[in-house]
Amino acid sequence: MSRSSSVPPVVGLALAVVMALSAVPAVTPATAPAPGNSPADDDSASAAGVGDTGSPDIVAVYPNPAADRDAGEFVVARFPNATNLSGWSLADDDATARLPNTTVSGRVAISSDPTAARNRTDHRVLGLGSDLSLANTGETVRLTSDGAVTATVTYKNAPEAERWHRSEGGGEADWQWTPLGATDFEAVRSEPAQARAFVLPDAPGAPIETLRTADRRLLVAGYTFTSSRAADALASAADRGVAVRLLVDAGPVGGLTRREANVLDSLVARGVEVRVLGHSLARYEFHHPKYAVADDRALVLTENWKPAGTGGHGSRGWGVVVRDEGTADRLAAVFRADADWRGATPWDEFSRGESFETANASDGRYPSKLAPENVSVDSAELLVAPDNAESNLVALLDSANESIRVQQVGIGSRSFPPLRATLRAARRGVEVRILLSSAWYAEEENRALVEWLNDRAERENLPLEARLANPRGRYEKIHAKGVVVDGDAAVVGSLNWNNNSARDNREVAVVLRGREVGSYYADAFDADWRASQGGPDDGNRIPVGLLVAVAVGALAAIAFAKREVAFEN
Repeated sequence: MSRSSSVPPVVGLALAVVMALSAVPAVTPATAPAPGNSPADDDSASAAGVGDTGSPDIVAVYPNPAADRDAGEFVVARFPNATNLSGWSLADDDATARLPNTTVSGRVAISSDPTAARNRTDHRVLGLGSDLSLANTGETVRLTSDGAVTATVTYKNAPEAERWHRSEGGGEADWQWTPLGATDFEAVRSEPAQARAFVLPDAPGAPIETLRTADRRLLVAGYTFTSSRAADALASAADRGVAVRLLVDAGPVGGLTRREANVLDSLVARGVEVRVLGHSLARYEFHHPKYAVADDRALVLTENWKPAGTGGHGSRGWGVVVRDEGTADRLAAVFRADADWRGATPWDEFSRGESFETANASDGRYPSKLAPENVSVDSAELLVAPDNAESNLVALLDSANESIRVQQVGIGSRSFPPLRATLRAARRGVEVRILLSSAWYAEEENRALVEWLNDRAERENLPLEARLANPRGRYEKIHAKGVVVDGDAAVVGSLNWNNNSARDNREVAVVLRGREVGSYYADAFDADWRASQGGPDDGNRIPVGLLVAVAVGALAAIAFAKREVAFEN
């Protein structure tokens, strides 16, 4: 998977910025992952629906490790009953290798390089009597007993660091590739609870206060982490004996900055466990969620831990603190699944010899028009990508009867399933409003989509309207990934509306159900919607004398301005 993002030429971009700115205005609580929801070190999650009865079988193949000469490739076989392997062999299209003379039961990994394979699976690993090299381009693998074939598996074009396995509850035709160790969390609703709903940049104190008041545990996950206020809150918690852990992405778009490196160095020095996720054993393209578990509270955000995000100096974002032990425990299980995975590296180990990019922190000032509110929640449903978020979001949109409000940085394509579900809703009479970012790096694509949606609504006589946001000095740009359905279900979290975010990234969102919480985010959306009447070209113009200075600033910021892209290839 690629971790790169294209950036327009500097000169052309600066000219585009000048031209653009000349016209802009001045459940049941769970305490641990259930079976099938924990990290699948090879096939344990995906094969949860395959019963351990019947004949010996092959349940997974891992032919293309991210290692020189594919060291550590393996096959996972299942032996329902205690079986002596004398006379058993594993074969591919080119060779046959005998299994060791030992007795096994359950699932075992079989490898020509058992030492390397043990670093990639928690199953017992058996070494083969001779070399058996699995082809990355594909072949058929056979498990035999005294020359008789008991099981076969065929695969083609093995992706790096992914395993071929049968999907949960699937049949012989339901095999798929997934990253080694991918989780399989289910979306489970909580019991009724209380929550504190807020938006940014209006209420930057809400996420920090949650961190500051932790007494027992503080688990923080993010894409990036450069907020000195948040760092101080974590360090202070560690000083008073709270178990504090932080997990961030190892390779954000544009690279890790010197500012972030300094913050993470300081946290490690003050006793905070810091890990980064993403290298040859990475299960996901990006670790992109923004959340925290503070004791029995779950904080879920659309914003990054940086001045422009949680600091309140730039982005329009949504956030919520759910006061529910089950939801907090569920989110803690996601954290452990990622932070304790062998692909997570301690920061002090990862940072040795690394070079870092330079970047400036945002320092905008914006009014606080919408205060946080304590609201009742009928249920909170935790969504995790790529495990379950897309399908559950589509189901929520398909359940809409009255209205859908969507506030997004952008939408990856016209065929993205949640957008298609939104159009289906409009065709059955649901009122749909879609508000997209007008930030310079997203404006061209978003404007084209807005025009396409509005044209389709006119041609089909749909109750649908799309707009580009006009901040009018209330925020810098939209970074929210928010949805409100029927005014009584709100989605808050890091899930961008594009395939990469839904299918390749680790993302976390929460579906909050209830009239009080739904009304809060509906009101927040409606305020931004009303301000955007007529689009970002309405209103006062920036004085022409400022444009040269703005262009210079654009040149300085070019390497970093697209770091929070929508992750669409």
